[in-house]
Amino acid sequence: MTDEDIDFSDAPEITDFSGFKRGLFYRPEKQAVTIRLDADVVAWFKSAEPKYQTAVNRVLREYMLAHTKAG
Repeated sequence: MTDEDIDFSDAPEITDFSGFKRGLFYRPEKQAVTIRLDADVVAWFKSAEPKYQTAVNRVLREYMLAHTKAG
């Protein structure tokens, strides 16, 4: 069966993704590391995000992906 032959009439297209949660099934292995960061950077992340370590990881991942695709 091709994609064109599939009847989606009983499954409406989803256009509102506001209730979706990201990363529920993607659980990469974590590794504990010790790094030295500027105190003001750590203070900012701690004040801005309850899970500041996750936020730091997200920023580093976005940086990594941006530079991986560019290279």
